[in-house]
Amino acid sequence: MLQINTKITPQDLTAKAERLFELSGKKILSIENTWDDSRGTPVFTVKGQYTVRGWTEWTQGFRFGAAVLQYEIGDDQKFLDIGLDGTFKHMASHVSHIGVHDHGFNNVSTYGNILRLIRQARLEDSGYAKACRLALKLSGAVQASRWTPLPENLGYIYSFNGSHSLFVDTIRSLRALALAHQLGHMLMGEQDQRISLLTRVLQHAETTARFTVYWGESRDSYDVRGRTAHESIFNPKNGSYRCPGTQQGYSPFSTWTRGLAWAVLGFAELTEYLATLADDAFSCDPGIYGGDKTHWIKRFVDAAAATADYFIASTATDGIPYWDTGAPGLASLPGWGDRPSDPFNAFEPVDSSAAAIAAQGLLRLGTFLKSKGDDSDGNRYFQAGLSVADTLFAAPYLSEDEGHQGLILHSIYHRPNGWDFIPPGQQVPCGESSMWGDYHTRELALMILGMAKGGPYYTFFDI
Repeated sequence: MLQINTKITPQDLTAKAERLFELSGKKILSIENTWDDSRGTPVFTVKGQYTVRGWTEWTQGFRFGAAVLQYEIGDDQKFLDIGLDGTFKHMASHVSHIGVHDHGFNNVSTYGNILRLIRQARLEDSGYAKACRLALKLSGAVQASRWTPLPENLGYIYSFNGSHSLFVDTIRSLRALALAHQLGHMLMGEQDQRISLLTRVLQHAETTARFTVYWGESRDSYDVRGRTAHESIFNPKNGSYRCPGTQQGYSPFSTWTRGLAWAVLGFAELTEYLATLADDAFSCDPGIYGGDKTHWIKRFVDAAAATADYFIASTATDGIPYWDTGAPGLASLPGWGDRPSDPFNAFEPVDSSAAAIAAQGLLRLGTFLKSKGDDSDGNRYFQAGLSVADTLFAAPYLSEDEGHQGLILHSIYHRPNGWDFIPPGQQVPCGESSMWGDYHTRELALMILGMAKGGPYYTFFDI
């Protein structure tokens, strides 16, 4: 279980976060100076060098989005050029990609970050804003069209596995729909049916909360409040729920911790977004909670809190989780939850990327609750997020070797498929990085530096 440092402040992490971005810039340039675009998209490192892994091209936006974040910290034009050039050269295909559930990763990290800088007067428009707005409108609509309807006015954006499959990851792809809705867009269906993108945000999130998040209500023998399934499987013919599943976790009845982290962050930041909407915006509710904004926000807070509590209870004491709570090798690591993580152990890998994602969610949930007067829970989650960041921003997780292209070490991609590199002399994968882990750590550091220095509070919807 995470040992929460109740005294640490964002200001205490300033030096670590600034050092992180100092290293980050060198690693971004290393990738740009060596990467051959004909290879595809960099995904994770092998022996310290980024390489490809064909599955879906869901990490390209993190590459160029990282450069935009780097510019935001230091106003170094070369990083802005990398972000702009890469986005407008490579990302259009992701906007129109009908085959994936990853629009919130690729397109919000690029077009969204660029538009946010324009709004903050950090970037001269020069026509970029129109292009970004159009890209985000189309991305949200294309993502929303990948839809499986369910009874009781529910439904979900289905994964690349097919219309039967809901992934927990997709809770963060709802950002694409939210931004498109914010920009006044909607999905047009057969015979000019006007489909609200906000409605689909609410429907997908509620479906995820009901079927992918567990609530400790004896749903099955492994129903523990706050744990998540990676995949929820439905019969698309009649919409009936069938069973949990997984692609990257150990089993459907254990918890893949990166999926858990997506839920913590996804529900927390969507709570922040919903709070900005007018009460009458929720009239689009198709009948789930009667268009009641208060009820919707409570539902999202409850889901974020349940998953955050489970994350806190399921990590090592320093806030770094092992890759799956049911990973069989943990039986050979007795007391693993009562001591700091050990990325070099001989039995099961940790996943630092899950920590980076969850830490941001913990900070957002804590910040929101404190803004509503709930200082007890709010401070607990907020301090938990800072405690995890304190671990990530230093060795053995911060990659200080300038010859290593990764920023945060000990990230895991796909343990069941054996895709992750195992160094000589080690028994399990360790020492490598991922595009999503590095990107989300940069987001986390940007957020903390903003808090420490009184800068803008970083949100995806500040466009």
